[in-house]
Amino acid sequence: MPSDQRRKLPIGIQTFSDIREDGYYYVDKTPFIEKLVNQNKYYFLSRPRRFGKSLLLDTLRCLFEGREALFEGLYIHDKWDWQTRYPVVRISFSNGVVTSREDLDANIRYQLQQQRACLGIEASPPERIADDFASLLEHAHRAHSQRVVVLIDEYDKPILDNLLSPELARELREGLKNLYSVLKDADPHLHFVLLTGVSKFSKVSLFSGLNNLNDITLDVPYAAICGYTDKDIDTVFAPELLDLDREAIRHWYNGYRWGGQNVDSVYNPFDVLLLLQKRRFSPYWFETATPTFLIDILKQRGVFTPLLSQLQTEAELLGRFDIDHIATEALLFQTGYLTVHSVEEPMTGYWLYTLGYPNHEVATSLNQALLPALGVQEPARERLTLFRALQHHDLGALETHLKALFAGLPHDGYRNNPIARYEGHYASVFYSHFAALGVGVTVEDASHKGKVDMSVDFGGHLYLFEFKVVEQVPQGKALEQIKAQGYADKYRASGKPMHLVGVEFSSIERQIVAFEVETLTP
Repeated sequence: MPSDQRRKLPIGIQTFSDIREDGYYYVDKTPFIEKLVNQNKYYFLSRPRRFGKSLLLDTLRCLFEGREALFEGLYIHDKWDWQTRYPVVRISFSNGVVTSREDLDANIRYQLQQQRACLGIEASPPERIADDFASLLEHAHRAHSQRVVVLIDEYDKPILDNLLSPELARELREGLKNLYSVLKDADPHLHFVLLTGVSKFSKVSLFSGLNNLNDITLDVPYAAICGYTDKDIDTVFAPELLDLDREAIRHWYNGYRWGGQNVDSVYNPFDVLLLLQKRRFSPYWFETATPTFLIDILKQRGVFTPLLSQLQTEAELLGRFDIDHIATEALLFQTGYLTVHSVEEPMTGYWLYTLGYPNHEVATSLNQALLPALGVQEPARERLTLFRALQHHDLGALETHLKALFAGLPHDGYRNNPIARYEGHYASVFYSHFAALGVGVTVEDASHKGKVDMSVDFGGHLYLFEFKVVEQVPQGKALEQIKAQGYADKYRASGKPMHLVGVEFSSIERQIVAFEVETLTP
């Protein structure tokens, strides 16, 4: 409910009791929880880092433990049987980085020991980890006369932290499989199971027969189970919105969708809370949650960056993630750098997803982070120079800047970067440079096999770019094509000045050899 009373911002608070008892803002997620616990038994949920998964699990823990006072005033309070309490086993891999199989096994043993102590189980644990976990579940069931609730947080983090060391990642996968496979035969002792993480590893590789795990990652009813909706911002956090541009908040941080274009989009909570505290717009989530392996993998694969704003893929690829084969679209989607823009079913049972950036923060920050991988040595300085040229609509300065930018790309970078094998390298540098600035960039025709048309809307002016690759001598065909194809026609109604820019890159000289401009005034 809307309130004028200001409360504390729960930045970094993942403990449900702290939030409810210590005067923090709380967005009520119990409508989703009530539906979750009454419909199935085994669940899996994937969300990017810092999206509230740990708080969700802690809320479930408090609910199953019967801590009624914490839920007073929330949706689920009068819909729950508070007389029945369940033993809860909660395991988390969110803290620290595991560096070996021995390290992982020690961590698991310690956590199982802690759970035994919390549940009052005095029996000595078996030596093998799988037996230890199975024994814990059986003894908890017997000791408390209720089946056990198992909550596993960041189930995949030990593997993700070591993806660039495949052999170690495989060893850690086997160690986790040793733990998770226990759940299959422990069914008689289990009441409810939820595993959360960033990625969805295949059931075969990690869960060994746990085929009844219900993946709700893209289920429409649970699209907003983590994150804040527009309604949440406008009601729960209403007292904090004074003097902040509401539309700018939406532009910067909203836009994450799981399940299609007709579901509520959500904000990353970490971004919103830091904005409300610091009162300035900044890429808070990107700066703290971006794993280095993501940029390294994109660099190794030579990703054609203009495609990232409108990438199409099948549902099967979005859910496929394993050490030996990580589809680029799955990696970007599951880590939160792309989100669902639309869902189509062109044939029965064949689901086609269109992905794109969720918001301004991710679009600008990811492209800025990719520029060094594309050979741009000082992206921050280059961004400032580009901004000034566009701010003054100085086409001469823009030409000088872009020619200097491309001339400064190291030739070693071309030889060593896989994307250099494609003509699209030029377009990737060009596109990511503009996208990192945060101007309105639209890719018209993205293909690393040929041309890339791009429009830029900034400062009341429109820039229409056509790119051509020539061997060495300028041919003048880029600007000619913009005019011949009438690319400017659909923009004339905007009433804005338009600059038609034909850019030709030399594949031999590795730089811009033609930059032709024609300006159309309204």
